[in-house]
Amino acid sequence: MDRKKLIEKYIEFFISKNHKEIPNASLIPENDPTVLFTTAGMHPLTPFLLGQKHPLGKRLVNVQRCIRTQDIEEVGDTIHHTFFEMLGNWSLGDYFKKEAIEMSFEFLTKVLNISIDKLAITCFEGDKDAPRDNEAASVWMSLGIPKERIAFLGKKSNWWGPAGKTGPCGPDTEMFYWSSSKPAPKEFNPDDNNWVEIWNDVLMQYNKDEKGNYIEAKQKNIDTGMGVERTVAILNRLEDNYLADMWRPIISQIEKVSEKEYEKHKREMRIIADHIKASVFIIADGITPSNTEQGYVLRRLIRRAIRYGRNLGLKNFIQKIAEPIFKIYDDYDHLQKNKKQILEELEREERRFNLTLEKGLRVFEKVTKNKKELDSKSAFLLYQSYGFPIEMTKELAKEKKIKVDEEGFRKELKRHQELSRTATEGKFKSGLADNSEATTKLHTATHLLLRALQIVLKDDSIIQKGSNITAERLRLDFSFPRKLTKEELKKIEDLVNSQIQSSCEVVREEMPLEQAKKEGAHGIFDKKYGEKVSVYSIGDFSKEICAGPHVKNTCELGHFKIKKEESSSQGVRRIKATLE
Repeated sequence: MDRKKLIEKYIEFFISKNHKEIPNASLIPENDPTVLFTTAGMHPLTPFLLGQKHPLGKRLVNVQRCIRTQDIEEVGDTIHHTFFEMLGNWSLGDYFKKEAIEMSFEFLTKVLNISIDKLAITCFEGDKDAPRDNEAASVWMSLGIPKERIAFLGKKSNWWGPAGKTGPCGPDTEMFYWSSSKPAPKEFNPDDNNWVEIWNDVLMQYNKDEKGNYIEAKQKNIDTGMGVERTVAILNRLEDNYLADMWRPIISQIEKVSEKEYEKHKREMRIIADHIKASVFIIADGITPSNTEQGYVLRRLIRRAIRYGRNLGLKNFIQKIAEPIFKIYDDYDHLQKNKKQILEELEREERRFNLTLEKGLRVFEKVTKNKKELDSKSAFLLYQSYGFPIEMTKELAKEKKIKVDEEGFRKELKRHQELSRTATEGKFKSGLADNSEATTKLHTATHLLLRALQIVLKDDSIIQKGSNITAERLRLDFSFPRKLTKEELKKIEDLVNSQIQSSCEVVREEMPLEQAKKEGAHGIFDKKYGEKVSVYSIGDFSKEICAGPHVKNTCELGHFKIKKEESSSQGVRRIKATLE
């Protein structure tokens, strides 16, 4: 059975059980700043698990694309993946344990035709917070699962939630499949790796309150999860997930491009295939490589793939390896629609990293020669000057059996970030690294740029989200939901230059904060302001509350040039520009 067939059978089965299919949500969680990515099918359903009514009713089913980042270092074995698809069915206060378990059993044995002899089950063993889940075990036994094939495990293995400190939670019951060609033992040993988890039914019957008490929930929910990749591998009797249909074309492409065999280079090829696939899907949902949040994870994945590609003699290869992904997942419209942009973004990041990778590896060899530990300053140098994520440096060091002063690196990074902070932190006014003539000019140009953005994009709600100015360039982060077009960037650049050429006088006034607001002065850090504020007006073009240094006339600035426009984080764009 292939990927598409499994998804189709699953959705059809639960629709026949009066479930409604819900959309496959974005990898970027909506209205949830606490996590970077959608990590499970239930993630987009959190409000409904808490009691909010779902427009499609109480029984739901879907396949959900997911990203998990905690296992990136584990990728390279037969089962770990950064990107994966999760099949799930939900009951929002409708059916509970008995019906959920019965449906799971029916799908496994009747639809997927898995022999009951190859199945084993885990249930919650109970603790001070909740009793042993004999109810779930009894349902399984009534369906023909022998008592010897049911194991009771603790919270670490058989309990879900709550997602935060409080909220819905409960025991779960997991289904395991005997993957070996040898006959399955009569008694189930959860520590035997031949037993592979195939499905998980979460039985949300409690609410955890602020005092840490577990109280029977008024709305009891069912939340299940079946990994597509693992299940397809099991059904096709594959001990290696990467031989299944959603991986094999990518592996074959790596073999073709590298002229090497998978059998001899499994780990490298799995890492490359996994990381490029995950990167394709992350970019498709609007993220670009950066040094923060989702963008940092994306950059780390691409750069790790590039490093392992080097082990296979590959260079400038990512676009070629990405091609089969669009064919495998031709049922994702947003992937096909954004294909050109996705490939361009991958190529851009690969080109960027290739410029420094060779030098960085030489520096790494130099600073680790005859050493037992890599010091924090060297680790930070590799990060700042050569684009090495700290995780990559740690991985390289591990190969040489060298420790990394990671704690020192974090302090070094924090110190550097504090030097680059904007006025929100009050370290350097408006993100200036110094008050030199060059930074003063660039700071004034930043005011012109922000106003030009509002005018050209016809959006006065655009605000500065961050600023960092050095003697060489300005960097402005601003609120905007999409990539700017070349035409828009040209208009913005021309508008700034027209103000510079108009020789506008820059005037500073002191006034009460309320008066500044009434006069239309822009400002975003109100809580940082005192009773009186400085307001800088550049002709009748720009008026901003600001505490930084400015030139006296725009004619001092020279020619303004935008060098790059990119994503900084979700809903935030970044422009880097210079004065020539």
